[in-house]
Amino acid sequence: MERRMQALGQQPNSFSKYSFLRDLQDTNETLFYALLVRNVEEMLPLVYTPTVGEGCQRFSEIWRKPRGLFLSYPNKDRIDKILGHPRYDSVKCIVVSDGERILGLGDQGAGGMGIPIGKMALYTALGGIHPEHCLPILLDVGTNNQDRLKSPLYIGWRQPRVRGEEYDAFVDVFVNSVKKRWPHVLLQWEDFAGSNAARFLARYRNQLCTFNDDIQGTAAIATATLVSAINVTGAPLEQQKIVVVGFGSAGIGITNLLAQFLEDKGIPEAEARAHFYAIDRYGLVTENGKDVRPEQLPYARKEEEVRGWRQPNGEITLLDVVRHAKPTVLIGVSGQAGAFTEQAVREMAAHTARPVIFPLSNPTSRSEATPQDLMDWTGGRALIGTGSPFDPVNLGGKKIPIAQTNNSYIFPGLALGIVASKARRVTDTMVKAAATELVRHLPTQKDKQASLLPPLSEARQIGRWIGAAVGRQALKDGQAQVATEDDLDRELEANVWEPVYVPYERKP
Repeated sequence: MERRMQALGQQPNSFSKYSFLRDLQDTNETLFYALLVRNVEEMLPLVYTPTVGEGCQRFSEIWRKPRGLFLSYPNKDRIDKILGHPRYDSVKCIVVSDGERILGLGDQGAGGMGIPIGKMALYTALGGIHPEHCLPILLDVGTNNQDRLKSPLYIGWRQPRVRGEEYDAFVDVFVNSVKKRWPHVLLQWEDFAGSNAARFLARYRNQLCTFNDDIQGTAAIATATLVSAINVTGAPLEQQKIVVVGFGSAGIGITNLLAQFLEDKGIPEAEARAHFYAIDRYGLVTENGKDVRPEQLPYARKEEEVRGWRQPNGEITLLDVVRHAKPTVLIGVSGQAGAFTEQAVREMAAHTARPVIFPLSNPTSRSEATPQDLMDWTGGRALIGTGSPFDPVNLGGKKIPIAQTNNSYIFPGLALGIVASKARRVTDTMVKAAATELVRHLPTQKDKQASLLPPLSEARQIGRWIGAAVGRQALKDGQAQVATEDDLDRELEANVWEPVYVPYERKP
């Protein structure tokens, strides 16, 4: 570990460090995880966000050894045979992507495999799941990224993306093959385009044990971080007015989970939904707005309510919403850098003592605003959570750290609880249990001056706690295939791997 840490420190930049660590993972997996577990805060930004974004863009450039499984469209009739190889007998969980919506960077084709590899590394480092149980998969259905198609190094299928019925049929073949091969596997969807992400989760969630981290994991961490901010402001959730910028799968997931927390406080469903103002591509989502999708309609504002808010072109911008609704919370999952404008943030700060602002889009280049700007525009009063790590902000000569509102607090423990309980399905209450357990360990529960989230160095222990909470909820929901909490505890212990060398012996 000392040798590798010294060599890592000699790398000239973050991408070189990412490439160095990927090589180490492929040549000495035990040592890679030993380093990662012991240096989480330093290494997490290198193996995952934000550096993994560049890792996906340059995936073909640094590709040396196979890791994970590429299922290309021309091999659609061979998927059963490919998955049937004995090397996959020990698989318990899968992260799958089609590379179309990689972070905020868009279509990266086969290079999107960097995300499943990175996610599964955190399954092991923060959830403790043995790497031999983890299988990253990339559904290679082509790419519309011309830079990838033109590159002589590109390792993917050199065709435009397959769409429509052919694409759906390919995904269906894949899911059915997975169900046959591993009847009790956990399948996590990752970085599919927004419309496909929500559609596939709805289609398959009752067919096998599956969840979508972009929708459900993001919702859980955003909810827990908002609860932490509320601990500081002292104003309860039912008094918050929440603007969500970017109302695709992630934005809807966050809003739905927060609405559930409101309903748990005895607030009727319609009243709970009225706390949210959803802004998407064409401004505020309204009943008769442009291109409003069915899943957005429950949060669409009534026309008579917002008639006087419109610009001459008919659009209602973030600034218009802030001026009229006077929100206390601003959450961004738009993938649009600069979406939180100075004028809108200053307007928000003018009527809110402690504005809560979460620019959650990844990587840092796609963040809706930088933490330093948000502090400057709010006179240092903002409570900030970001999707990717940022340097501490300067506030009157004092360095203030910024909480990284990252899904890595949630999904490794969620996966551990699912695997340990041998859950048949992933319920909404299991995801909610993960968020609720994280809330129990928020530093602001005891100290209003503390960081909004625990240090990442505690993430592995938090993963254990979340795993236990999720497993217990699976028992309550009748989804677990272990009989008692004692059985669950034994399975949790058995499924947590420590990265240490083990003795080898030759078998005849």
